[in-house]
Amino acid sequence: MNRFEALVNYAKTYGFVYQGSEIYGGLSNTWDFGPLGVTLKKLIKDAWWFEFVEKDPQMVGLDSAILMHPKVWEASGHVGGFSDPLIDCKSCKTRHRADHLIAQANLGLDADGLSNEAIEKIIKDHAIKCPKCGKSDFTSIRSFNLMFKTALGVTEESAQDIYLRPETAQGIFLNFKNVQRTSRLKVPFGIAQIGKSFRNEITPGNFIFRTREFEQCEIEFFCAPGTEKEWFNTYKAKMAAFLEGLGITKDHLKFHDHPAEKLSHYSNMTTDVEYLFPWGFDELWGLASRTDFDLKQHQTYSGETLDYIDPLTNERYIPYVVEPSLGVERLFLALLNEAYEEEVIGEETRTLLKISPKLAPYQVAVFPLIKKRHQDLSDQLFASLLGTFRVTKDDAGAIGRRYRRQDAIGTPVCITIDDESLDHQTVTLRDRDTMEQVSVPINELVKTLHERFK
Repeated sequence: MNRFEALVNYAKTYGFVYQGSEIYGGLSNTWDFGPLGVTLKKLIKDAWWFEFVEKDPQMVGLDSAILMHPKVWEASGHVGGFSDPLIDCKSCKTRHRADHLIAQANLGLDADGLSNEAIEKIIKDHAIKCPKCGKSDFTSIRSFNLMFKTALGVTEESAQDIYLRPETAQGIFLNFKNVQRTSRLKVPFGIAQIGKSFRNEITPGNFIFRTREFEQCEIEFFCAPGTEKEWFNTYKAKMAAFLEGLGITKDHLKFHDHPAEKLSHYSNMTTDVEYLFPWGFDELWGLASRTDFDLKQHQTYSGETLDYIDPLTNERYIPYVVEPSLGVERLFLALLNEAYEEEVIGEETRTLLKISPKLAPYQVAVFPLIKKRHQDLSDQLFASLLGTFRVTKDDAGAIGRRYRRQDAIGTPVCITIDDESLDHQTVTLRDRDTMEQVSVPINELVKTLHERFK
């Protein structure tokens, strides 16, 4: 079993991620986050919100609607241009993203930004084969819009076609004037949002890395034209520092700056933070300078003025926007990969999740050494720690097995109640990473734990 397969199996075994609709045979590429997974996901979002919103006096939050007026997506360009190059294998009928076929062929060619005709020519000239059946017989490429369409209305006759949002950004742009007015903010300022987005991906995969339903942590930072490069570089540094602060090794991160000829039509600068996933470096976090494209488009399509008047200079302009956009599930997967280890100790293999205490689903586990003798004090101690730490208890099986269970899910500290606890009011603290044990007075326990988790 390779590392990626081991990681997927681990996530399912220990209650981080389950297959969606599993009792009905599953629904392709849908995932449910279990008890440990939902906690880790929340902690990731809380850490991001604290760092990028609560600590920043220039930042406020928003929670915009998933369903929006259909003209929003016309203005943003998603109706006409948000598509992938879809190609079918004539032999086995499998659908592929044509640009991904080129990437998987390891030809050293980059299909990003190429026309459908140019991509077709590469596939034909190099006789690229279907990954499933090995034949090289494909249909022509056609554009496949990635937005999920639904209907809004009481009856089928009165229903209006609308879309599930493919990104959270447009809800922020629509509320630019509302937020600026009600919060009395002056440019430069940012609006942050965490929310679900939906994309009908042709070839989702790599577990939770690319899915049709996903969460984004996204910021639109509004600044004066000409200052966007300064803010772009500021966020570039903040993004790297945040990831390293969560425990990701610096060498496992790199920036991929997009060349000018590969930039999106709305961008004058774009970079990706790439992480070393088990299959290689891939995009974790995107940063784009979107210029004034979005606000101008919505101003044109809506007829509403979205410009800004500088209170000091009376200058009127449409702000430029710098956008850091993070996929929550991708960071979730990166953190699991970073922390997951298998240690060989003698003839035994120890599964270990060496994750930061601030992200560990449980920070503390409480054990009675002997259930009949130590259960009451163990229950009292457990109750006293609830609400102060993320705490669990385990009284089933040998103490060594309980330690191993907690090591595997990343619990940094285990507390054992034994006869010394009854006689001298002390407990044994056992460290996840070093497996070292120390005795601590119960009346100093909370202070000791706070110091460990700083």
